[in-house]
Amino acid sequence: MSAALRRPVVRASLAVLAAVALLAVLGGRLAPLDPLAQDTAHLLRGPGAGHLLGTDYLGRDVLSRLLAGTGPSVAAAAEAVGTALLLGVLPGLASVRFSAPLAWAALRAVDALMTLPFTLFAIAAVGVLGNGLHQAMLALGVLLAPLFFRVTRAAALGLDRAQYVEAAELMGAGRLTVLRTHVWRKVLPTVAVTTAHALATALLTVASLTFLGIGVQPPAPTWGGMLASDLGFLAQQPWAPAVPTALIMLTVGALNLLADALRDAEPAAPAPDTAADAVPVPPPHPEEVRDDHRVHV
Repeated sequence: MSAALRRPVVRASLAVLAAVALLAVLGGRLAPLDPLAQDTAHLLRGPGAGHLLGTDYLGRDVLSRLLAGTGPSVAAAAEAVGTALLLGVLPGLASVRFSAPLAWAALRAVDALMTLPFTLFAIAAVGVLGNGLHQAMLALGVLLAPLFFRVTRAAALGLDRAQYVEAAELMGAGRLTVLRTHVWRKVLPTVAVTTAHALATALLTVASLTFLGIGVQPPAPTWGGMLASDLGFLAQQPWAPAVPTALIMLTVGALNLLADALRDAEPAAPAPDTAADAVPVPPPHPEEVRDDHRVHV
């Protein structure tokens, strides 16, 4: 991890993500104007002194809406990934250390969920549970859970028969203790890489849903909602969609770069014990070679 932090791309990604997190927490307070206030005398104005990024089709300040919309967009993505972590990591670990029927049932459920598309399942969930961002994110978290399940299970399977795990079991450690103390620490780096990738996927899905008007109630600002409204006035403001799009691409790119750096920083898997414990056989003595030759000839 320390080696990854020394890379310039990692530092740049962390700086971008820290700035986005700060805007998500304080964006509404940092907004220079009320993001919902309409000024009909200044519709579709370009950037200027009173409005640094201009106004939209209702005269609302674009910068204020962008800052205020950061919080809901980022919080929704974090909510979806948090749900996926809860539903995927714990069953993934349990499927390795507990009964085989449980593992079989979990694998069949994961296979079924992986066939469902993100956006359509979220739309169906919103249609059943009501148009709200929490309902959409719950559905998205359920669909992201199989990713965490498979990654966690694959990492834990390689550690289940490790010598230090067997030694802990021989010394009387229970299954939960082994998972918490010995297995989880080794699985955590892999889960961290998957979490960064999942956050990028969730952020894009949130932007897609809010672009369609799903999961958010107007006139609440979101990145996807701002992009959708800007596309309707390209003749007047052709540059307007670039503002929310750049913020989305910058955040998603930083998450993907961070995930790749964390993956590259993971230590290589150790060689199998049989290879490590193998003793090199010395070459035969020349006399033995001649004797063996005479026997077979």
